[in-house]
Amino acid sequence: MLLSALKQHFGFDQLRPGQEQVINAIMQGHSAAAIFPTGSGKSLCYQLPATLLPNLTLVISPLLALIKDQLDFLQQRGIAAASIDSSQTFEQVQQVMQGVRNGQIKVLMISVERLKNERFMRFIEQVPISLMVVDEAHCISEWGHNFRPDYLKLAQYQKQLSIPQVLLLTATATEPVIQDMQTKFAINSQHIVVTGFYRGNLDLAVVATEPAARMAKLQQLLAADSSLPSIVYVTLQHTAEEVATQLQQQGINAQAYHAGMESDKRQQIQADFMAGKYACIVATIAFGMGIDKADIRRVIHFDLPKSIENYSQEIGRAGRDGLASQCVVLANKSSLTLLENFVYGDTPDLPAIQAVLDEIGQARDEWEVVLTRLSNQTNIRQLPLKTLLVYLEMQGILRPAYSYFAEYKFKYLWEQSAIIQAFQGERQVFVQQILSSAAQAKIWCTPDLERMWQQHGQARTRVIAALDYLHEKGMIQLESKLMTEVYRVQQPPHSRPDLANELHQLFINKEQAEINRISQLIGFFESQQCLSHRLAGYFADHQAPVQCGHCSVCRGQLAQLPVPVEVFMPSSEQLTAWLLPFQQGYQAAMGHTASIAAQARFLCGMATPVLTKIKGRKMAGFAQLEQVPFNQVKGRIAQLN
Repeated sequence: MLLSALKQHFGFDQLRPGQEQVINAIMQGHSAAAIFPTGSGKSLCYQLPATLLPNLTLVISPLLALIKDQLDFLQQRGIAAASIDSSQTFEQVQQVMQGVRNGQIKVLMISVERLKNERFMRFIEQVPISLMVVDEAHCISEWGHNFRPDYLKLAQYQKQLSIPQVLLLTATATEPVIQDMQTKFAINSQHIVVTGFYRGNLDLAVVATEPAARMAKLQQLLAADSSLPSIVYVTLQHTAEEVATQLQQQGINAQAYHAGMESDKRQQIQADFMAGKYACIVATIAFGMGIDKADIRRVIHFDLPKSIENYSQEIGRAGRDGLASQCVVLANKSSLTLLENFVYGDTPDLPAIQAVLDEIGQARDEWEVVLTRLSNQTNIRQLPLKTLLVYLEMQGILRPAYSYFAEYKFKYLWEQSAIIQAFQGERQVFVQQILSSAAQAKIWCTPDLERMWQQHGQARTRVIAALDYLHEKGMIQLESKLMTEVYRVQQPPHSRPDLANELHQLFINKEQAEINRISQLIGFFESQQCLSHRLAGYFADHQAPVQCGHCSVCRGQLAQLPVPVEVFMPSSEQLTAWLLPFQQGYQAAMGHTASIAAQARFLCGMATPVLTKIKGRKMAGFAQLEQVPFNQVKGRIAQLN
């Protein structure tokens, strides 16, 4: 049955190593994890079972681009798959929901954030689900390189939705991450399948290159055969633009790609690259997730990747057709400070953590929070703020209750009288109350949920459900915003006097783990051991050859990365002049003195919420020391005080 479905839907006669083991586990009713390198067919591990399982396969994916690519693949093979995402129209969403309800759609793809949407949850709770698939599953683990706090809740969602099985997919899980995933989803170790990470067709080279010499070296590598499909990875958006322009001036058919571009333009560039219109893409890491171009012959890192995991993902896009391909890093330590500063920018200050705890302490049984507001109020970036709230759940302080949108608005697609006439009896009275109590502007109406409760005794949940129903029937168009998270306060934070310090230490530990990850990356590039062997070992594959014969180390070309020239540190007077406007603005906006770390982030050019309030990016001192290591800047500020 498996092989006939494989042939019918996908045109394959047999499964690759690892795929069969994972798919058999799923078909026998077990949860499983597939830890395969990039390009090794992880997606088939859910796509094939989805055609055979009785109910819906729900796929959680972190990026819209990944969802789009996988949808295209499934739909081309006649498999009923769809997604629900923010780019869709009302009609498109309704069509997908109806298809899921009546069982026509076999695979539904969503982002993890969709599960926080009360309207979506009301819908999906009524749908029988056979399998939940978590793509990029390393995001579940705090020790993974792309930890996403919302992923921590997936095990809870699995129970809430009564989903019997889960399948975890990732290309970049180290042994601690694998153990973490296994524990969270109670997966039997025999159903965790790690295939070999060794790629015999990839030539890995680390070329120690001074920053000023990188452009010439890059041109030399690409000019050797400028028609070969190539990806050049850079760290910053403006670097992508600059490098692409210089390559174009040298007659190389290159195009920049980064997250700062309009979505339509990015999609067009990606499509043109897939079709061979451009031979070379110069991109930030925004490019490549879900790219399934088999004949990429070169992946060149113009800047250092963020981690060994990122490096592995990025080179994994080369040579998926099995033919020889080059992976070159033009390595030096000039961007080390930039990589480290990305990490330091995410660690909240101790007073900021205390401010969140004080806010929770003022609540009674329930605490409501709009993330964007709390982020601005405490000067904690949104991602670490989400992490903080997850930590508070794990500490037993908070328990998530539900989420709702703080604001709703609707516009009429039918005449108001026609909507009311569509109902009878008590329901007609109820609908009339909702519509007549809504405040009407020129086009949009705002339902008065408080009035509905006070005057008519109608609960918020029933009113929202009714508006949802009218929306689904095409009578009104309903829009919602300002997601509000509601938590039950299990234990008042002030009952734990050291809690703020404990939480701050967790962030310091996480920060140190990320800095160590960067240190491991440098150690890997300066390795005297075969690069292929060392890379495989990092990902729990101990079967790779000790000497591959196709890496720079095996060729005797050991890399010693050039150290950047020490950046001149300005005088105390200059530092004081730069910092004074920031200190004054911070005090006025936040109500307390800026910490040394907050001042250092300002000088190092790290974006934090307070900068928007005080127009900090326009201040003369912003980013003046972005090339100086963060701890060095902190030390220098401490000397001023």
